[in-house]
Amino acid sequence: MKRLCVCVAALGAVLGTGAASAADLGGDCCADLEERVAELEATTVRKGNRKVSLAITGWVAEQVMWYDNGATSNTYVTGVGSTLGSHFKLTGSAKISPDWSAGYVIQVEVNSSDPLTAGNSRFRDDGPSALHIVNSGGGLQSGSVDLLYSYWFLKSNRLGQVSVGLIPQASQHAAALVDGSGSLVMANWVPLDGMAINLSRRGTQFLVPGDPNMTGLPTGALMWCGSTALPIAGDCDGIPTNAVRYDSPTFGGFSISASWGEDDFWDVAARYAGEFNGIKVAITAAYSQHNDETQFTGFDVVTGLTAFHPVRLDSSYFQIGAYVQHVPSGLFLYGAYGVEDNNSTYADVTGLITGAALTAGQPSGDNWYLKAGLRRKWNALGHTVLYGEYGVRNDMYHPSLTAFGVSGSELRQWGLGAVQEIDAAAMSLWVNYKNYDPSVSGPGVPGAFDDLDTLHVVTVGGLISF
Repeated sequence: MKRLCVCVAALGAVLGTGAASAADLGGDCCADLEERVAELEATTVRKGNRKVSLAITGWVAEQVMWYDNGATSNTYVTGVGSTLGSHFKLTGSAKISPDWSAGYVIQVEVNSSDPLTAGNSRFRDDGPSALHIVNSGGGLQSGSVDLLYSYWFLKSNRLGQVSVGLIPQASQHAAALVDGSGSLVMANWVPLDGMAINLSRRGTQFLVPGDPNMTGLPTGALMWCGSTALPIAGDCDGIPTNAVRYDSPTFGGFSISASWGEDDFWDVAARYAGEFNGIKVAITAAYSQHNDETQFTGFDVVTGLTAFHPVRLDSSYFQIGAYVQHVPSGLFLYGAYGVEDNNSTYADVTGLITGAALTAGQPSGDNWYLKAGLRRKWNALGHTVLYGEYGVRNDMYHPSLTAFGVSGSELRQWGLGAVQEIDAAAMSLWVNYKNYDPSVSGPGVPGAFDDLDTLHVVTVGGLISF
């Protein structure tokens, strides 16, 4: 009787058939059903095939962003920024032997309006995906679905892991990812909220001269990474690349990584994490080198600054980040520093600089960032994170600004914020305020770029993981 009940229950739940079709299954119905159920379980999307497992993870993150640049104020609904935005991730693995395993990762971002591009006078509230701009070589698209990672790996517990494909290189987000406060997405040394918003002077917004699209000169022009031609200082190696990567096993909390990418990019990184007497410590240092005959120029479309086109890329970037937390009290401190060495050669394709056919217009700048706060569980919902942040970017300006007489820049950033984690829903809610104070110097600055207005940005948002 028990076997008959199991057979009928499985028949109704799995096949959804009636008693008439059950009679057609033959004498031993349960054996047939059990075989079919096992096959379904082995091939369903949450399991993978019989040999390689499959897990689906990710998160959805959206926010409301308000800004005031001194000339205008607006409120938009955006994501949280490319490479950190809403996504789903497929991870598979298979055991080859007690020591060896193999697997794969496919991660796809689903971008709504991107805060990295929203707010400029050209795009307004419909910010195109920064990741899509990178992947397409300059194409502008909002609400896009873009491949972030796609690679396979072989792993040995004794020898380490080798990954091949579109990967997060060893230095990608290296200094940022050590932040264990629970506020990394909401506040880090990349100004994801506000990069595209126009700079203004005495209540009047800057527009790029001669640009028919009425592109505003963005704040991102003062946080420019020469090594990747992206306005994401200090996470200058924040974009994945087609490459080969090696990760060593962890020994006593230490590990090393290295990767090589196409024509030509290479980097190395060293990491440490440990805990002593209730104090958590994590630190990462990374060095990367970019050499090529050309350089990605897609974000020149976004900034409107197209005076210089690179003809040879020769740039390196060093970054280091550290995080310390006193676990019993919840007090934490995070810091990061990055410096570029730019020797790239650019061609002046517009003739804006009289008599200069070639120029090494990209400066070698540096940037640093500090965040301190408190992570405590004051209620049953989960931990609350309170923090303050401060950072400075020196001479990280777009090379085309030299055409307007700029020879130095500084962008100061500070902010305050709060995050409330909701453990039962794997969710975080936040509110934060950011203040950006830009300034530039040089022979062409007086009367044109002096006395820039301060940019204010407030975001309120949520992130739920799955």
